[in-house]
Amino acid sequence: MYCNKLGGGITDGTMSDGTMSDGAVSDGAVSDGAMSDGTMSDAASSPTSRTKVRRLAERGRYDSETIESILDEGFVCHLGVVEGGSVRVVPTAYARVGDVLYLHGAAGNASLKAAQGSEVCVAVTLVDGLVLARAAFHHSINFRSVTIYGTATEVTDEHEKRRALDAVVDHIVPGRGEDARRPTDSELRATRVIRIPLAEASAKVRTGGPKDDAEDTDLPVWAGQIPLRTVALAPISDDGLPPGVDVPAYAARYARPNAAKTASA
Repeated sequence: MYCNKLGGGITDGTMSDGTMSDGAVSDGAVSDGAMSDGTMSDAASSPTSRTKVRRLAERGRYDSETIESILDEGFVCHLGVVEGGSVRVVPTAYARVGDVLYLHGAAGNASLKAAQGSEVCVAVTLVDGLVLARAAFHHSINFRSVTIYGTATEVTDEHEKRRALDAVVDHIVPGRGEDARRPTDSELRATRVIRIPLAEASAKVRTGGPKDDAEDTDLPVWAGQIPLRTVALAPISDDGLPPGVDVPAYAARYARPNAAKTASA
């Protein structure tokens, strides 16, 4: 799959962590351009005024490698958009193709319709563990997050739309696109796809154990980390499968990219 270096996307070739006191999930900038290998360019890695991480700034990450790895491991984002004067945040699936993020939903999806031509915010968060401190105030979460700001554009070109939907399927389950029936013309019309550039994005990452106050270290209270990771269970075949249809390897051995490396880190 190739990416348009100027506009991103597919060409014809193809917290505040909000719960606990220890840190916030935020964002930062990457460049506006996809390289030929489908990765983002590092030409512009300085944060913008609205993506610079200010709270616990040392956790901010602005390099494309970190941003890409988080986006490629996750598959559910939260889209923030203003609709009718009210802010809405909705979860949806996505796929990254070079320096572009594709989101999709029903053609009548109100949030996607409102996003078209508007400034939006997209957040992806991966939770790596719970951090239990001696003091309730210092409990936290180990996480990796990306926040993206940009103007959403509806994808109207049929070729790009089809390839974007293929990308979403293969992003969630790599290899599935080769097996699944492609969308019909009517299914394509019933689906809305929007494109968001990754020109203004950053990551924020928390790792490690609790950060207790020195006077609390002798308290007789357990403190430490509870690592978490997403693990796929055994596939459950549909009752209506014809005889001889076996579980494909991509389902039997399903795992998110980077998940094993993160778990062992």
